[in-house]
Amino acid sequence: MVTSIRHLNCGTMRPGLRRLPALGMPDSIVAHVLLVETDQGVTLVDTGFGTEDVRARGARLPGPFVRLIGPAFDPGETALAQLQALGHAPGDVRDVILTHLDLDHASGLADFPAARVHLHATELQAARAPRLRERTRYIAAQWRHGPDWVEHGTAGEDWFGFTGVRVIGDDVLLIPLHGHTRGHSGVAVRRPGGGWYLHAGDAYFHSGDLAVPRACPLGLRLFQELVQADRGQRIANLERLTELHARHDTEVTIFSAHDAGELAALAGRTD
Repeated sequence: MVTSIRHLNCGTMRPGLRRLPALGMPDSIVAHVLLVETDQGVTLVDTGFGTEDVRARGARLPGPFVRLIGPAFDPGETALAQLQALGHAPGDVRDVILTHLDLDHASGLADFPAARVHLHATELQAARAPRLRERTRYIAAQWRHGPDWVEHGTAGEDWFGFTGVRVIGDDVLLIPLHGHTRGHSGVAVRRPGGGWYLHAGDAYFHSGDLAVPRACPLGLRLFQELVQADRGQRIANLERLTELHARHDTEVTIFSAHDAGELAALAGRTD
């Protein structure tokens, strides 16, 4: 049973392309991480930037990524630092659920070496045997400590028209949303007071992606096209999320990993 949910920013980024007004890039983006407390312990949804990458100022990350995205590398923003400020020890984190293994989502895995790490099986396969275009997005050093991987497939139960794969009881589900990466997924978490959160990861980047008509800044549209693994799957899942938002917005609160406005609206909630 989920007892509380907190929304954390585990990595402020200031994209270099914000200097080009025609692209409409936001001044900053975030790494939106969920800290979920359950009767089985603490669960993180994604990790943002971890201690090692922050301390090294991104030395093991691809140079073009660091220049393009502009991570702040703030030690106080790591999931580990924020959990410790709340009175938790690293060992309190029993489970980490990843939307995908991109370097800005999995960087903090080594800060929680005892945790089970849940993800879609296709995503782990992609990271272990990356194609040429995928080699810069997966940093194997981020999981060199040998995580306790827990691979999930696509078999599950209906969740608002999507497939919900149980991860922690009936309250935390993996929702396959492939396209951004081969095994990209969202994570649905039942709110203690009723309703659901859906952490959609990088299935979209801006709240305007879910608007009709779509109102995502040009720069973010181009970036999503640049890094996608499968355009057809990504667009199909974006359309499904748009429909979910339109039909069930009172039951399901959807947010992406990187929209600073979405995080600001949710960070003050008490769940």
